[in-house]
Amino acid sequence: MTYEETVDYLYNCAPPFQQVGGAAYKEGLSNTVALDNHLGNPHRKYRTIHVAGTNGKGSCSHTLAAILQAAGYKVGLYTSPHLVDFRERLRVNGEPASKEFVVEFVRKERAFFEPLSPSFFELTTAMAFTYFAQQSVDVAIIEVGLGGRLDCTNIIAPDLSIITNISFDHVQFLGNTLASIAAEKAGIIKEETPVVVGEKTPETREIFEQKAGEKHAPIIFAEDNNLILNASSTNSGYRYETKDFGIIEGELGGDYQVKNTNTILNAVLQLIGLGYNISQESIYIGFSSVCATTGLMGRWQTICEQPKIVCDAGHNIGGVKYIVNQFKRQKCTTLRIVFGMVNDKEIDEVLAIMPKEATYYFTQASIRRALPAEEMKKKAAAYELKGNSYPTVKDALRAAQSEALPDDFIFIGGSCFIVADLLQEISNS
Repeated sequence: MTYEETVDYLYNCAPPFQQVGGAAYKEGLSNTVALDNHLGNPHRKYRTIHVAGTNGKGSCSHTLAAILQAAGYKVGLYTSPHLVDFRERLRVNGEPASKEFVVEFVRKERAFFEPLSPSFFELTTAMAFTYFAQQSVDVAIIEVGLGGRLDCTNIIAPDLSIITNISFDHVQFLGNTLASIAAEKAGIIKEETPVVVGEKTPETREIFEQKAGEKHAPIIFAEDNNLILNASSTNSGYRYETKDFGIIEGELGGDYQVKNTNTILNAVLQLIGLGYNISQESIYIGFSSVCATTGLMGRWQTICEQPKIVCDAGHNIGGVKYIVNQFKRQKCTTLRIVFGMVNDKEIDEVLAIMPKEATYYFTQASIRRALPAEEMKKKAAAYELKGNSYPTVKDALRAAQSEALPDDFIFIGGSCFIVADLLQEISNS
C-alpha cells in the first residue's frame, strides 16, 4: 500500500475518535498491553514524561519537547489529534515519522492487530512507542488521549507526570463533575513519581492529593509556586518576567499560555531535580521557537495581518473562555468569527458566552461528528448570535474576507477540526 492507502486503511479499520466520537473509545488496557508485549515493550527503552489535562496538553507537551531538544536531548513527541497530516502525531526532534515507517509498520503488524480490533488510538500509540524505540530517543513526551486512568498511554512509567488542568470535556466517559474528571486524570499518577498540577479547585485538589498520597508521589501545585512575576502580551506572543529563569520571550500567543507557562516552568524545575541537564539558554530557545522546533500549529496562530486573521483550536468551555476574553482586547471595527463545533461538545454552554456584537460565519468541519452549519446557525440564534451558514470552512472564510475592512479582526475556531480544515486549505494553496 502507498502511504495514502495505509492512512485510509487505518481510518477504516479503526475509525479515529475525531470521525466517529464515542464509538471509537475502548475502555481498558488489554489491547494496549497485548500490542505492547507483541512489539517487545518498546516504551521501556527510553525515558518518558506523561501529560494529561483538559486544556493545555498540546502547548505544554510541545514546549517541553522544544526545551529538551534545545538542551541536546533526542526527543520523541506523541500528541493528538493531527491537524494536516497523520504523521504529526509522532515526531522525533520535531520531524514527523516517515511515510515509509507508517506503511511498513502496518504491513508488518496487521496480521497480529487485526484480530484484536484495536481502537485507532490504541494502534497509533503502539506505533508511536515503536517508532521512538527505533529512533533511539532519549526521552519521549507522551500526551494522554482521553482521561488518564484507562487511557492506552497509561502503561508507561514516566519520570514526571503533568496534569495541566480540569474542565468539562468528554463527560460521557469521564463523568459530569470536576471531581470525577479529576479522578480519571489522576490515574496517571505513578508510585513515587512526581506530579505537577497546573490548575486546581478545592474539589480537584483533594482528589489529586489523595491519589498522590496513595502512590507516595511528590505533588507540586503550580499555582502554589507561581514562577511568573509579570506577563505581557507582545506582537508575536508573551514576555514573561520569572523568578528563577529571568526574562523569557514566549512564541505562543493566547491568554491561556500564561498558566501553561507556569506549569511548564514548574515541570522544568522537577526535571532538573531528576537529573535532566537543562540550561537557562535551552529554556529561552524552547519558549521562543516552539512552533518551528516542534511543528505546533493552531494556538492563537496568526494567518494574515490585514485584516488580522487568527485561528485557535480551543474547543471546550474551559478553552473558549480564554478566547472570548482575548476578543475583548482586539482593536477592530468588526469582529468576524468563522465558527463550528462537533456534535458531542457542550455547544449551548459555549454559545452562551460568545460575543453578541460579532458577525458570525457558521460552518462545519469535514468530519462526521461536525454539527451541520445550518443547525449551528439555528442554535446560535437562540443566544442572539447573528450570521449566515456556509458548507465549508473555506467558503466561510472567503465570505468573511470579502466583507472585512482592513482593520477588522477575523477569528476561525470552535473546534480543532475547523482549524484543521483551515490549515489543510492553506497547505494546499
